[in-house]
Amino acid sequence: MIKDVFHQITIEEKNMKNVQKKVPSLLLIIVLVGFPQISESIFTPVLPALSQGFHVSAQTAQLTMSSYFVAFAFGVVIWGNLADRFGRRPAMLGGIMIYLIGNLGLWLADDFNLLLAARLIQAFGASAGSVVTQTMMRESFSGVRGAQVFAKVSAAMALSPALGPLIGGLAQTYFGYRGVFSTLIAMATVILLYAGLRLPETRVATEYQQVNLWQLIIRLLTDQRVWAYSLVIAGINGILFSYYAEAPFIFIDYFKLSPIQYGALGLVIAFASLAGAMLVNRLVLRYTAVAVAKSGLVLALICSGGLLAASLQTSFIGMLVGIFGVFLGLNITLPMALNLALIGYEDVMGSASGMFSFGYYLLISALTYLMSRMHDGTITRLPLYMVGVIAAMLIVYGVTVRKK
Repeated sequence: MIKDVFHQITIEEKNMKNVQKKVPSLLLIIVLVGFPQISESIFTPVLPALSQGFHVSAQTAQLTMSSYFVAFAFGVVIWGNLADRFGRRPAMLGGIMIYLIGNLGLWLADDFNLLLAARLIQAFGASAGSVVTQTMMRESFSGVRGAQVFAKVSAAMALSPALGPLIGGLAQTYFGYRGVFSTLIAMATVILLYAGLRLPETRVATEYQQVNLWQLIIRLLTDQRVWAYSLVIAGINGILFSYYAEAPFIFIDYFKLSPIQYGALGLVIAFASLAGAMLVNRLVLRYTAVAVAKSGLVLALICSGGLLAASLQTSFIGMLVGIFGVFLGLNITLPMALNLALIGYEDVMGSASGMFSFGYYLLISALTYLMSRMHDGTITRLPLYMVGVIAAMLIVYGVTVRKK
């Protein structure tokens, strides 16, 4: 039945060989790649209310956060394959439809197990926004233009997780936790209508060839360049999510900031992301993408060392400067890594994007778990973690690039 639905959606795309290929707008790309992250972080401020409303422990309520990434990781593999089989547009629209169904399930759930099941459905559908959008970007933009587009989108990706708690907090304050679910339903409906009206098909209109996933997996696993970029992308995201997990203990518990003051520190990450995107737009006009990516890692490593020194001196301002520098460097590297990662996989771009995303999401999970194991209540653990992860990224990336 699902296959029939996809087949029906793709009828209009099958005779497009003589039609000039269109590319999605930058705004549409940002919307599609940003809503999965907003959907993940929007649950943060409502966890206590969910615990009370569904009569479960706080630890059980937190399953709505951790389970999201599990369903998301498997979703990117499936949607990537469907994007190759049926086209980018129908795969994306299908994912948003399932995402909407999951949000409706959240609103209707009167039992925590049903809520958790709806959350898994929501995450599975939302994962199309990540893998299919990146696939469309890679085949729509290349060279300098591709680097510039990935820089702008990477900045939006870094900003979008901060929007979730803000939106969720406002909805929770005025309408309760079901107000958050209603907000998600409204967001999914608007995105579905927007994509349905404006999203073009970017896949070259050729006869679909069945992708041998085992051959593709072996091809990816034996490609040192793919491993290097997977580590870089996972490392950058692992540092970002580890920061969000560890920073409250540093700035609220140790430096005694209020929650509102702590929330304002998100501007540091926001400005670093925007500054990184602006620098990339200029740097790619003068240097190769590989050189730009490496320079970002070098800057991040230097600044993480400064952050560690500031933490040893318990310098609040010094730590803020170090954090800004780390994320500035990482946001210079991230768009280059996303743009370069799957060059040479154009023949199976959808499936390759799915498998690649699945791999680095597993690495992100491992890296965030490592941070949780390192936590000891001091303010030096996060800087130490950053120094180690960034150094590993730089070594692996440098060796791989030199071999090329």
